[in-house]
Amino acid sequence: MKIQLLHRVSVLLTGALMAASLLAIPAVAGSWQQNVNRGGFNNVHIYTPDSVSAIGQGRGLMLVLHGCTQSINAYLTANLEQAADQYGLVIAVPDAMNKAGFGCWSYWQGTKSRNAGDYQNLINLANSLVADVSYQIDPNQVYIAGLSSGASFANTTACLAPDVFAGMGISAGPSIGTSSSGAIGPCETANVAARCAQYAGSFASHFDTQIASIAHGRNDTTVNQCYNEQNSNGMATLYGVSQLSSENLISHGAGRTADEILWQDGRVSMLWLNNVDHAWSGGQDASGAYINSNGINYALYLGQYFLEHNQRVNRNSAPELSDISVSQQNSVVTVTGTATDADGDAMMITASFTDSLGLQQLVTDAPDASGNFSLTSPVLADDWYQLMLTATDSEGLVSAAYTEQLLIGPPPPPVPPELSDLAVAIAGQCAKVSGRVFDLNRDLDTVTVAFSNGTVTASVEGDLFSAQQCQLAGGEQSAVITATDLEGLFSAELVSFTIDAGQSGTLDQHISAGRLDYTNYANCYLQYGTASFVLREHVITGDQCRWQNDDGSCFGPAQSCSGAAPGHGGDQGGTPPPGDCVAFTTNNYSHKVAGRAYSTGNFFVPDYFANGSNAAMAGSTWGVTTLSSYDGSYWELGACPQ
Repeated sequence: MKIQLLHRVSVLLTGALMAASLLAIPAVAGSWQQNVNRGGFNNVHIYTPDSVSAIGQGRGLMLVLHGCTQSINAYLTANLEQAADQYGLVIAVPDAMNKAGFGCWSYWQGTKSRNAGDYQNLINLANSLVADVSYQIDPNQVYIAGLSSGASFANTTACLAPDVFAGMGISAGPSIGTSSSGAIGPCETANVAARCAQYAGSFASHFDTQIASIAHGRNDTTVNQCYNEQNSNGMATLYGVSQLSSENLISHGAGRTADEILWQDGRVSMLWLNNVDHAWSGGQDASGAYINSNGINYALYLGQYFLEHNQRVNRNSAPELSDISVSQQNSVVTVTGTATDADGDAMMITASFTDSLGLQQLVTDAPDASGNFSLTSPVLADDWYQLMLTATDSEGLVSAAYTEQLLIGPPPPPVPPELSDLAVAIAGQCAKVSGRVFDLNRDLDTVTVAFSNGTVTASVEGDLFSAQQCQLAGGEQSAVITATDLEGLFSAELVSFTIDAGQSGTLDQHISAGRLDYTNYANCYLQYGTASFVLREHVITGDQCRWQNDDGSCFGPAQSCSGAAPGHGGDQGGTPPPGDCVAFTTNNYSHKVAGRAYSTGNFFVPDYFANGSNAAMAGSTWGVTTLSSYDGSYWELGACPQ
């Protein structure tokens, strides 16, 4: 297939053309990008569908937050793709950076602010994906959802940033502002409306157009079911809407149902998920830790709910272009065609001609009463040009863009493609090679990357290419990048990189080797059981490291870095470097729940130890201890130094 490219074109478009370009640029579609570093998170799984949303412009975006002890990998088998494909939703599943307790999103700890911790990270993640035109995300269709601690954290984030998040999906989440005890104990009363409004501050006016779905499994015995009604009523009070009298049955076939209660204009939806315990309801054939296959596909429900009730999109339809014809005489280009608008709005047709240096010339005109138009370019100098044609209606909606490459003047001499800006990104035993490719003749055929264990055909978007290969052997590696055109001319470049193969072993073998201990045993066992898995050493701070798996959900204690750790040479001692010290004084059990300590016994005969230093803590379960830390991972007995 002939792929036509522009060489380093930097085009400054008007607002209307920029909106049109979102629909013109293809994204990596219909597949997961795993373990992406984005928006302040080290690991994010991102799914981009082929489809776009049936409302607004482009695609929607839904962030999905995991629950306690749950790996983000569980959502790779939770049927999120069905919702993404059917409703044109980009799905992003981030792994919490500042976990508490048993790998939970720390909704009960710390400052609730747009500039704090993972709240800031989630806002940054959403904004960075919206800003990336390759995803084609409509900023009016950005949503956030989650399970359990992830649900409460999602609800809090949507309250902090109602300007960013048009809607939320809260599944089995304790009410915002409740304590960690309220998640697994008696129901804590919370004024959800007042707290949410307080979190929003000066952004509270955006609640006028926000919507909320609140869901809970009828078989959930972990998080109190009282929160379903408390959260629903709280958000309804905040939005100022009344509950409707009717109840709807949502069915996804084969006995998978949910009971739905709606508030005015669909602003709030309360779901009771039938046959679902404390888990994300994934629908038929869903699997994974805390993923339930007995209920409806909640993500699919959210896609429909957001489609029907989003208050922010302009539901007016965009114009459409058809019967486009491009002709060239000497150095002048004429573009003709037809533009139609189903709403009968007035339209303006814009054609842009951008040369290989990024210089742009615009031509605009209104179509006649029948929608027919004809635009003629100025005299164009000899060069390659990118033609982009759009129609914009009086409501500001822009059609999908028509694009075409044009050559003015004689063709350039045949030369091989050029490769530049080569880079290699390493994630575990995977390497992603990327860069730029420019073909003067616009007849690029393929870009391939030959790794040590096979050759991969790169994906090419514009003048950017990338290719990834996994299961590479540890140690020094190299890859050969070859760009070939349709005439058989080619160029090749060599890149070198190093793969850290980590240490493989079963859970017991990792514990015996000192890479893991029993602090995070539940997370690791839920994922791997008795199977072998790989751990790699990661620097935490200073000379402190820990061993962890690729998504950071199974990890060991903070300890002195080994000689194999990046940037470290041998055992440098176990004292963290000076910095901002924090201290907490509370009972030992609360320290354990917050992730500052661990226990090697049972609840009745426990032995408590500080994470990192492994110092023994006196007094059993309810003994009161002061723990201090410089980095939030390595905890010592006693208060911070004065």
